[in-house]
Amino acid sequence: MLSMTGYGKGEYAEGGIRLTAEVRSVNNRYLDVAVKAPKIFLSREDAVRALVRKKVGRGHVDVFVSLKDEREKPASFQPDLRVAAAYLQAVRALQTAFPETENDFTLTALLKVPDVLKQEESALDEELTAALDRALSEALDALNRMRETEGKKLKTDLLSRMDAIAGFVEQISARAPLVAEEYREKLTARVKEYLDGVKPDEGRLLTEVAVFSDKCNIDEELTRLRSHIAQFRSFCEEEGTGKKADFLVQEFNREANTICSKSNDVEITRLGLQLKNEIEKVREQVQNIE
Repeated sequence: MLSMTGYGKGEYAEGGIRLTAEVRSVNNRYLDVAVKAPKIFLSREDAVRALVRKKVGRGHVDVFVSLKDEREKPASFQPDLRVAAAYLQAVRALQTAFPETENDFTLTALLKVPDVLKQEESALDEELTAALDRALSEALDALNRMRETEGKKLKTDLLSRMDAIAGFVEQISARAPLVAEEYREKLTARVKEYLDGVKPDEGRLLTEVAVFSDKCNIDEELTRLRSHIAQFRSFCEEEGTGKKADFLVQEFNREANTICSKSNDVEITRLGLQLKNEIEKVREQVQNIE
């Protein structure tokens, strides 16, 4: 079992390249990956997302990449001829407007004008690509170690919640058969009170009790709850079961609601509400499972 929340960091520092990759993940219904990296890695964003998908199944994942490239490499400059032509045109216009002034605008002066000469950005090479992949893999491994640690804590908590839910189910199961008998006793006493000493028709009473018992019978709901508990415990031993566990919790709630609505008994209703409270705690924790 893995948590969807975690953090991992990976670093690469060789041959003048200092690259750091950080990965943070939080809860999300599906896998959503956001990448923030220097422009030089723009062409690698799809590859970064693919690597994340190999190691993370669900959650919102933020990838942050920082780079310091201190390798010795020849400087490369490229003139922007369009900008230079615009400056020259402006100089000539000024010369025409003010012919009495001396035109001392030289090529050296033109090179000093902003944006005329630009240094070309470094291209993405194999060494930078390898540095990114290594640092990111290290960060994702660290992220998954944290998610696994958190997942073990979640598993322990969820299994304890399942034990509590199973306890409430058994208490309700023990109480349920007594409801019909208590209803029969109350109904008999009430009929005797109204009839003032006349012996009630036992057949009619049994029929009424049978109808009541059928209406408030919760055997099916209890059976399904026991099945859900067994399934949930099985999910806790697997990975990537967050969505299935989330669906199963909805079924837990459905059965608990039915029990409360059918019970016609104060004690079962009280136990049912406690059961729903535990199920809600499980639902909150399941939102953290991948």
